Amino acid sequence: MAKPRAFALILFSCALSLSCHIAVSVPPQPAPAPAPALAPKDDFLSCLAKEIPPKHLYAQGSPLFGSVWSSSVRNLRFLSDKTLKPVYIITPTQPSHIQTAVSCGRRYGMRIRVRSGGHDYEGLSYRSDKPEPFAIVDMSKMRSVRVDPKAGTAWVDSGAQLGDIYYTVSKVSPTLGFPAGVCPTIGVGGHFSGGGFGMMLRKYGTAADLVIDAKVVDASGKLLDKNTMGPDHFWAIRGGGGESFGIVVAWQVKLVPVPPKVTVFQIFKGLNEGAIDLMTKWQEVAPALPDDLMIRTMAFAQKVMFEALFLGTCKDLLPLMGSRFPELGMNATHCNEMSWVQSVPFIPLGKAGTVRDLLNRTSNIKAFGKYKSDYVKEPIPKAVWEKIFPWLAKPGAGIMIMDPYGGAMGAIAEEATPFPHRKGILFNIQYVAYWFAEGAAAATTQWTRDMYAFMEPYVSKNPRQAYVNYRDLDLGVNQVVGNVSCYASAKGWGERYFKGNFERLARIKAKVDPDDYFRNEQSIPPFK
Repeated sequence: MAKPRAFALILFSCALSLSCHIAVSVPPQPAPAPAPALAPKDDFLSCLAKEIPPKHLYAQGSPLFGSVWSSSVRNLRFLSDKTLKPVYIITPTQPSHIQTAVSCGRRYGMRIRVRSGGHDYEGLSYRSDKPEPFAIVDMSKMRSVRVDPKAGTAWVDSGAQLGDIYYTVSKVSPTLGFPAGVCPTIGVGGHFSGGGFGMMLRKYGTAADLVIDAKVVDASGKLLDKNTMGPDHFWAIRGGGGESFGIVVAWQVKLVPVPPKVTVFQIFKGLNEGAIDLMTKWQEVAPALPDDLMIRTMAFAQKVMFEALFLGTCKDLLPLMGSRFPELGMNATHCNEMSWVQSVPFIPLGKAGTVRDLLNRTSNIKAFGKYKSDYVKEPIPKAVWEKIFPWLAKPGAGIMIMDPYGGAMGAIAEEATPFPHRKGILFNIQYVAYWFAEGAAAATTQWTRDMYAFMEPYVSKNPRQAYVNYRDLDLGVNQVVGNVSCYASAKGWGERYFKGNFERLARIKAKVDPDDYFRNEQSIPPFK
């Protein structure tokens, strides 16, 4: 049991964000599955080569194609010779390369998918479920972070990882930070596109809430900014899901103030230590705490981990915990005081973590995974928590990660951005199921779906909400009719992710990409 338990703790530390997957050390891969020859691929490549240096172009069959494709595949489920892979990979280093890729793709019938960090839970940034030829624009070579400390802003390329933001900002100003996900290897492009939240969500909201400008290559190959794309298009890219509205090259974000010292704690409680009573209390206390304090939880096996970030000192945290959540028994021995940027690696890596670790783009952890999500609006009765923990002890059981909302999350209108999970949400649940051998999937994936079915009476309804950055194809996929994704077929999954914002997103899609050039199995369809 030691290996699964240790893996669970690492996974927990990384799973708060977007689509945060475990990074993968990739073994040698079999030859990629050929894509159907439905487009004039040679003409597409010739078109690219006129403007993009050959060292940034990789075709199937070329010596480096396999290693480039697998370099940021974060889920071993998709490292398979059965996976439908791209015909070409483009690794741009400047916006004009992306414009060329889109223009050539439109001209020669080659669709484009976009990969920033590779953390899409269903792998849709680098693979396809459908047999159509496509190319990947892999943003990993465009990862600059440019900070303006006087303005308190930064321009961040979509290929940057969250760790790049945290590290660079801290080097320029120790009093500035940014509220995004926990895993430093998450790519900015996908994270911001779906909303993106982390340990400061109760204080500052989502990452997308702080986007103030962007550079986007649209479906015609034009490079736009906030002013030239217009308010609707700008609204859509800040939480409407990646790829549907063009390729975001870079984002300008508003940085946030952080104090000189913050405090982190981790407290474990077993069932024999009152874990069920504590969870029953936590779900009402955590969303109502001052917004400087975030306490998230993970339930696994017969234990719960309570992990917190407090934007202040231990001296100030102790009386707050004593008055609002005394049952947890938090005391000074649990406090770990440090700078904000030091807290970022501390959460996934513990005391061994260093600020330099934020720049590490790989990991040696290997796992297959399946993920689902829920939102809770009413406290779950104690009697139900008593039934939940036996589920966590079943064969193939995964874990439940729970992030409290409230604070800034409840103060921002659900129409402010496409991300709608705001006022009235107590907490988000992520169901994380993982396994370590290819033949072990059945019990674990079945546990995920059975657990999800069991929870249905106790979570949000009409629709049963889900977080787009925890992508889940079980919710539904697009049907393509007349070479355009069908709006009616997408409403089921779309309203779960976006509620009433889904129709507005589809209407914007119909304006900016009516031919549905940018699409995948869960992209926003044009409204019809």
